[in-house]
Amino acid sequence: MRVIGVDLAGSPKRITGLCYLEQDLWAEVSRAYSDDEILSFINGHEARVVAIDAPLSLPRSGDLRRCDEELRRVGIRVLPPVLGGMRRLTERAIRLREILASKGHEVIEVFPTGARKILGLPSRRMGINALRNALVAYGVRGLPDDVDQHILDAVICALVGLYYLRGEYVVFGEEVEGVIVMPRPRSLE
Repeated sequence: MRVIGVDLAGSPKRITGLCYLEQDLWAEVSRAYSDDEILSFINGHEARVVAIDAPLSLPRSGDLRRCDEELRRVGIRVLPPVLGGMRRLTERAIRLREILASKGHEVIEVFPTGARKILGLPSRRMGINALRNALVAYGVRGLPDDVDQHILDAVICALVGLYYLRGEYVVFGEEVEGVIVMPRPRSLE
């Protein structure tokens, strides 16, 4: 089981974090800017699923999708996919999903901020080193010392992808408007 996690930026001028993760938690990470760089990384690895941290759909009406509302009800704050920079991010994610799906990739939407809570990982406020150390303690290997928040979020996206492949996940939302996949660790079953 191999997955790719993508912490997608809304603009090609900003860093997108990428992580290729194998079942044994060996990670290969990279940074990209353009869609071509992102697609090149993904196409350069054999992965069963691509887990993207970005809305892969727009709401049918209003500001929030059903999956966003459901996450808010369980205490996980999400931003509306239609506002300002989030709209640009959503449009970019939808475009990339369509390209990836046309090439046979399975693409899922994930939310690493919420996944952190579920997995018991340190919050962003605790700093990059705390999160990196927690991921290493979790078993992730191959992380360089010079990681940034984008890389670490991509690693979490990939971890959620592994939970998905193992069948250890929950889905928020519904297929028509969009779903967000969250991990369901065995310790929470």
